[in-house]
Amino acid sequence: MALKLEDKKALVAEVNEVAKRALSAVVTEYRGLPAGKFDQLRAKARQSGVYLHVVKNTLARRAVEGTAFECLKPALVGPIVLGFSLEDPGAVGRLIKDFVKENEVMVVKAVAVGGTLYGAKDLDRLATLPTKEQALAMLMGTMKAPIGKFVRTLAEPTAKFVRTVKAVADQKGAA
Repeated sequence: MALKLEDKKALVAEVNEVAKRALSAVVTEYRGLPAGKFDQLRAKARQSGVYLHVVKNTLARRAVEGTAFECLKPALVGPIVLGFSLEDPGAVGRLIKDFVKENEVMVVKAVAVGGTLYGAKDLDRLATLPTKEQALAMLMGTMKAPIGKFVRTLAEPTAKFVRTVKAVADQKGAA
């Protein structure tokens, strides 16, 4: 079913708005993927907060113009799916990586983060980025460590004194 000009303009505007807000993007080729499997991918994408859309190459090139993902233009060849992470930079990477494990017919063509184009081999690096909650936990642990060490350092002389008194008391009690 051919798209009308108004529909094409609306699609380009929609993808452009998503690309402007996105943190990372993945371009995959879906040639040979059954429709049922693709529906499963879309359902997982909705749950993960990932924007996923099949877009014609010419429309995709126009949609990424003026965004940080303009670097994806050389990879926009063949039947492609554009995936954008809107909240968590690694979400689209994890989604596509897990899906490609089960469906080898889907081929990753390019990965982009912050306006920098990476190859398909860098999908693993994107997929292993921590989620927002994990990053905050790591930050809190890093901030908490010096304070905990400081408190232990302040408490150690008192604790050492108490252990010494207890050892002397035990020694006198045994004699």
